[in-house]
Amino acid sequence: MSATVSPKVFDFLRQLTENNNREWFTENKNLYTESQENLVLFLEGLIKEMCEFDSELGKIDAKKSLFRIYRDTRFSKDKTPYKTNFGASLGMGKGSQKGGYYLHLEPGKSFIAGGIYMPESSVLKTLRKEISLYGQEFLNILNDKEFKKYFPELDQDDKLKKVPQGFEKEDPMAEYLKLKSFIVVYNLSDKEVSDKNASKNLAKIFKAMKPLNDFLNTPFL
Repeated sequence: MSATVSPKVFDFLRQLTENNNREWFTENKNLYTESQENLVLFLEGLIKEMCEFDSELGKIDAKKSLFRIYRDTRFSKDKTPYKTNFGASLGMGKGSQKGGYYLHLEPGKSFIAGGIYMPESSVLKTLRKEISLYGQEFLNILNDKEFKKYFPELDQDDKLKKVPQGFEKEDPMAEYLKLKSFIVVYNLSDKEVSDKNASKNLAKIFKAMKPLNDFLNTPFL
């Protein structure tokens, strides 16, 4: 049976939120190490489940998929040194230039996501052209019963007010062309994260978003 996410992971993150400083972190480094080791085991099980529908994920190193907990504070007003969540990128290209999967673990704020987040301008233009040209195929994915069950709509953050330059205002896909990201998000309760069948349950939700990733990746194959 796959490893489960230990309650100690969220306990550590709660304590870190209250004590986000280097002194506390150094004294309690063992709590971080234990949490990291637990999550690597969980991710190995999750990746194994996801390989059932996306064999490309078999290339992923679970430990390397975890983001660093250390924050880059050079250009931020917030100088707290550590993130208060764990994040893992599963199959996303460098700089979010490839459709993939993401897991975010944080007490009361966990979620899974998929698609392409804030791609560079050339990638974004290519994706908009693809959506404009193959609008019905794109809509079929978004309106699929299994997809719709978890993802009622694409994330609308940072949406443009006008259709971007180079596209017709009357384009049937105009509202989607205004998006700067093409992602879906499913929020997770702490109970869902710690469930003994979490790896299977999360893999099922990730599977529902695979057609979106496939569509977004097609023009770059």
